[in-house]
Amino acid sequence: MRILIAEDDPALAEALQFSLRQAGYAVDWINNGVIADHALVSGVFDLLILDLGLPKIDGFEVLRRLRKRNLQLSVLILSGREDPREKVQGLDLGADDYLAKPFSLDELLARVRALLRRGSGASRLQIVQGKLQFDTVTRTLMLDGVPLSLPQPELGVLEVLLHRAGRVVSKEQLIEHLYNFDHDVSHNAIEVYVHRLRKKIESGGVTIRTAYGQGYVLDKE
Repeated sequence: MRILIAEDDPALAEALQFSLRQAGYAVDWINNGVIADHALVSGVFDLLILDLGLPKIDGFEVLRRLRKRNLQLSVLILSGREDPREKVQGLDLGADDYLAKPFSLDELLARVRALLRRGSGASRLQIVQGKLQFDTVTRTLMLDGVPLSLPQPELGVLEVLLHRAGRVVSKEQLIEHLYNFDHDVSHNAIEVYVHRLRKKIESGGVTIRTAYGQGYVLDKE
């Protein structure tokens, strides 16, 4: 899952980046509203963490432009402002959640997980397909009741496919949802990850089917 942080405080942004990457997310950070708006036009993200006090254009305007384009991207507002009217304004403009500074990283991570579940249409804490069981909170996987440890790239691919089980996911979509601006990942790398995954989950009653010319589909056998 890919997250964009729009925050002008470098210390806070770096702490958020570190914590979110440790949790397994691909994270990009932008420190002003104009560049954030451009990134939201050109990039694909699963969640926007948005500070209201951005330079160039503020968070309200970034959010207003985002919703004007009818993008359904989940948005978590961060704000050090104490005026309750600003919270109301942010939510009315289309934010999905609002967190006042200072906050605990544990609470932020919990809200991020909840918004990502909601955004993917999987509000359940557990996703079960065949004998595979994925915990969306801890991002751990069980195969027929036994823990299955996967390298991060393979787990990321499987997580996206599980959230979209039964639907075609293209290689480009996998890359867009799993990697930030700093990573240049080829379609061949995705093919390798899928090939390895097929072998590791073949006893789980599910299969990763190739939709030729389109991408991959996670199906029950």
